[in-house]
Amino acid sequence: MKDEMLLDPTKNAEPTENCSVLVIGGGLVGSSAALFLAQKGVRVILIEKHAGSSPHPRAIGFTPRTLELFRSAGLAEDIPQIRGSKKGVRRIRVESLAGKWFEEQAWSPQTEEETNLEYSPCGASAIAQDRLEPMIQKQAQELGADLRFSTELVRFEQTSDEVIAFVKDSEGNQYSIRAKYMIAADGHRSPIRETLKIGRKGKGYMNTGRSVLFKASLNEYLEKGFFQFTIDQPGFNVFLTTYNDGRWVLFYPDDAERTLEKLESDISRAIGRKDVPMEVVTTGRWEISALIADSFSSGRIFIAGDAAHTLPPNRGGYGANTGIEDAHNLAWKLEAVLSGQSKVDLLKTYEEERRPIAWLRYQQIFAKNDYKAYASEEDLSVPILDSRAIEFGQLYRSSSVSEVEDGLPPALRPEQWAGQPGTRAPHFWIKRNGETISTLDLFQKSWVLLTESSDWKDLATEFSLQSPFRIEFVQFGLDALLTDANAFQKCFGVESEGAVLVRPDGYIAWRSLDFPTNAAASLQDALSKFARI
Repeated sequence: MKDEMLLDPTKNAEPTENCSVLVIGGGLVGSSAALFLAQKGVRVILIEKHAGSSPHPRAIGFTPRTLELFRSAGLAEDIPQIRGSKKGVRRIRVESLAGKWFEEQAWSPQTEEETNLEYSPCGASAIAQDRLEPMIQKQAQELGADLRFSTELVRFEQTSDEVIAFVKDSEGNQYSIRAKYMIAADGHRSPIRETLKIGRKGKGYMNTGRSVLFKASLNEYLEKGFFQFTIDQPGFNVFLTTYNDGRWVLFYPDDAERTLEKLESDISRAIGRKDVPMEVVTTGRWEISALIADSFSSGRIFIAGDAAHTLPPNRGGYGANTGIEDAHNLAWKLEAVLSGQSKVDLLKTYEEERRPIAWLRYQQIFAKNDYKAYASEEDLSVPILDSRAIEFGQLYRSSSVSEVEDGLPPALRPEQWAGQPGTRAPHFWIKRNGETISTLDLFQKSWVLLTESSDWKDLATEFSLQSPFRIEFVQFGLDALLTDANAFQKCFGVESEGAVLVRPDGYIAWRSLDFPTNAAASLQDALSKFARI
């Protein structure tokens, strides 16, 4: 098998470098992939054709689940977090910021059930993409990732053994990089996806709009908890939002050019005041579309982020956050295969798990209120899911997960799943080595077998000794103390003799409700789905 992309190679690509994984694209998703791979000790090179991040902040709003992933890589402490908010991103229709305020525009047509449960050790973050990207990149480099900006992919080819990329730096020097695998995080137009002839389905192109980014001191208008404003005036219908750092952006629903004078006039009109000092920073042009790739891989090449699923901007954060989860899901699987711990077939589960999630979020976007103008009757008939279910309780169905029965819903809140294999392991607080930590802090480094019973320890040790596959054994009451005595059994849905196997991404791969007579065979059968044993 051989795939090739030809742009304009002018000379032979020499010399040659080698790495385990090559990432194309240095945006949020590509940088996150480099971070998660470097975290696991994988030799990774990232190339990005631009010199750095875009001057436009672009995405804002990162979920607690995304912060959990960054927490595992040592990054979350540096990211400002918002804790305790249960209302999500609130929007209101107004005449202007200083004018009449009309009704709140709810994102979901139904009210979510209130709970007092703490689902995560992390909060959400309102940091802007242009502030977050450099933080991810710095941490990735500190962990050993090789990031190369102003470096362009000229062409690539792949064989059954490797991917060969021919690249060119800003000085015109060309060379090749040989990698075992390649991740294409090269945006919604993705030349790599197009070269691989991977099709897409969905609503397709929806609209092209313009924006103007500006600085102004307008925090007084945020005190009521609204961060998005639909400006509704005769002959003037625009959208205004803030990046929570003194920067605001005004979106136009059309593709018209405007002079600086006109932009400043429109900003004042949206604010409803002419006495507010402002500074126009930059303008943007945005194409909105909704498309999901037919496949997330071809041979040794995987696509992630917007290359795999282009979703319109939405209040659920389903764009960038979904892409970052793609990168995390793929990174641990690549490391497991490269290290010889897992079978190559494990890589097939990237598409098996992530593509349905992309479709799930696509469907939720058009089932809710913000894109009703584009929604069909079929879209509006889709059941609305709890936002906490989508974030913390999505269900993976793949060959690496045991006991996922037919008929289960695509997502539920963690307390409703109670340890269902294929879902994220629930968070609760525990004490280990004298320190209070989250259960989530036990994961991300290896496979973990959780139990309250010592009966499972010998089995876990035996499997680790017999193969390159490593299992960390954690016995609650001995290796870690429960702050709530019933937390393990309640949250994971097992008896005191039961056990739960958690993957390196924090998802439950298998569980046994008790200690069966065939415990060894049961565990081995589960491990045989993905481990070299």
